[in-house]
Amino acid sequence: MSQTIQDAYLVAATRTPVAKKGGMFRHVRPDDMLAHVLRALVAKVPGLDPAEIGDVITGCAMPEAEQGMNVARIGLLLAGLPNTVPGITINRFCSSGVQAVADAAARIRLGEADVMIAAGTESMSVMPQMTGNKTSISPAIFANDENVAIAYGMGLTAEKVAAKWQVSREDQDAFAVESHRRATAAIAAGHFRDEITPLTARSHVPGEGGVVRVVETVCDTDEGPRADSSLEKLAKLRPVFTARGSVTAGNSSQMSDGAAAVLLMSAAAVKRTGATPIARFASYAVAGVAPEVMGIGPVEAIPRALAAAGLEQGQLDWIELNEAFAAQSLAVMRTLDLDPAKVNPLGGAIALGHPLGATGAIRTATILAAMQRDPALRVGMVTMCIGTGMGAAGIFERV
Repeated sequence: MSQTIQDAYLVAATRTPVAKKGGMFRHVRPDDMLAHVLRALVAKVPGLDPAEIGDVITGCAMPEAEQGMNVARIGLLLAGLPNTVPGITINRFCSSGVQAVADAAARIRLGEADVMIAAGTESMSVMPQMTGNKTSISPAIFANDENVAIAYGMGLTAEKVAAKWQVSREDQDAFAVESHRRATAAIAAGHFRDEITPLTARSHVPGEGGVVRVVETVCDTDEGPRADSSLEKLAKLRPVFTARGSVTAGNSSQMSDGAAAVLLMSAAAVKRTGATPIARFASYAVAGVAPEVMGIGPVEAIPRALAAAGLEQGQLDWIELNEAFAAQSLAVMRTLDLDPAKVNPLGGAIALGHPLGATGAIRTATILAAMQRDPALRVGMVTMCIGTGMGAAGIFERV
């Protein structure tokens, strides 16, 4: 039995500012960050009855400890959404946020729902290490040389990409400096203002007479970008992952905390609620690559997403390419001949941070805000590499 595929529209999005690990959100729980953006998102469409929301799909790369226990459901309940609204947490590592957008769109396109929320939340501050709350690597990985790369740290895979695709240390550092320059310029111009919902962080500090004071700080600006970043400063940093390598803390993404949420609707829901759609979900693709060069993943995913959308690469106006490392970003851009002017116009994860499972939703919010500012922007893409050897790409068309 054939089924008509209907369009899914992105009608609103918002995000927190992105904090450094151990920074301004060090005392903010990931479920509270999620609740914060969900409340703000629903408020953006006054004609929406929250009971209409078919599901809240939330990406999280480390769904354990404070962000375990199906953080999607906990977050939506903390946000005050009706008990009838379900929630599910999904994990495809760094692409979890954009995977949530794609999964939400698929439900609408198949006619299974009219209103969906896609979100992402991640607090790297609450995780003791990059491998999560508790490291547990299967012994089977080390029993076969072909599987050892599964256990490689991300930095080591970046070194392998830098060597294989001949990306120099100088080029990596220059790319990192440009990321900070673009990000600080974007902040100064107020380009992130419309996509960010400020969050008040609370901390407890000792006061006079042993009384504990509650200090509140309104956080409304991304914490990572550095206006003083320079080639001279980055050149002094030592390689982190191999003794004679080229990947440093300065040309790698920052560990971060943050959350974002995106509201998607069918045409019927748009009409019923009076919402104004920003973009149409065009396509999404995921592809696998060798784990030891995981950073090259977008090279395989982007052509698949373009083909599924019926678009040529030249039709892309804005590309959010997650800067896991400068080495892999440059390798992807050079291999596909991506226009540097269209890639991360407002800076990328090296400056703005990378809260893992939230990043895809955060960068979707950035593209939607850019479409609202610039009528000439027609097609945007969010793409990234994924741990253990994958790449993802999601494409959105202005309406």
